[in-house]
Amino acid sequence: MRVVSLVPSLTEAVALTRPEVLVGATDWCTHPAGLDVARVGGSKYPDLDRVRALRPDLVLLNEEENRRADADALVAAGVPVLVTFPRTVPEALAELARLVDALGTTAEPDWLVAARRAWATRPEPETLRRAVVPVWRRPWVVLGSATFAGDVLRRLGVVNAYAEHPERYPRPTLHELRERRPELVVLPDEPYRFTADDGPECFPGVPSALVSGRHLTWYGPSLAEAPALLAAQLAQPG
Repeated sequence: MRVVSLVPSLTEAVALTRPEVLVGATDWCTHPAGLDVARVGGSKYPDLDRVRALRPDLVLLNEEENRRADADALVAAGVPVLVTFPRTVPEALAELARLVDALGTTAEPDWLVAARRAWATRPEPETLRRAVVPVWRRPWVVLGSATFAGDVLRRLGVVNAYAEHPERYPRPTLHELRERRPELVVLPDEPYRFTADDGPECFPGVPSALVSGRHLTWYGPSLAEAPALLAAQLAQPG
């Protein structure tokens, strides 16, 4: 079997489940460390000629990270694809189980078992905090409705102030963000790399939590560590 992954979190999942079948990945696939496979460009604009040249039996895509045009082009070329689009933690676990099955693995890998356990044993949060969650700056882009990261945060006691917005990734002004009067600002380190010196200063008087973007937005092996790691980061806002 030969698999090309155009989704970083799924690349990691395949590499830790059946590394021998992974033959290609995007330039943004950074986990696991030292991954040695052919690179096929970015998630949004992969080199489809390079993908096809790898003779994949399966290409992994995500509705949010990859373009429909690329998926359609691969299908038209007779390349089997598996497309994911989880918007909640349970959906992510189900999608990962589907991926494992597509890889021909009979037993769930340890990382998926650990991920299920980590979220199943997580207690309901005792308190809730209302937050804005920027994922980009210049212009500001925040988490809106029906996002995987928003569901992750909700399960950890953080209510997204834009959860009911009609858009999944609204672009409010900084003034509009402040007008929401959040109790917390959650600042991940990807896709935009917010830091202690880049982001918190825009929200004077509001605690800011710097969190791991990979654990907030990736659905894969990182899900096993995500609840404990994110809970600790959210509990210590600056």
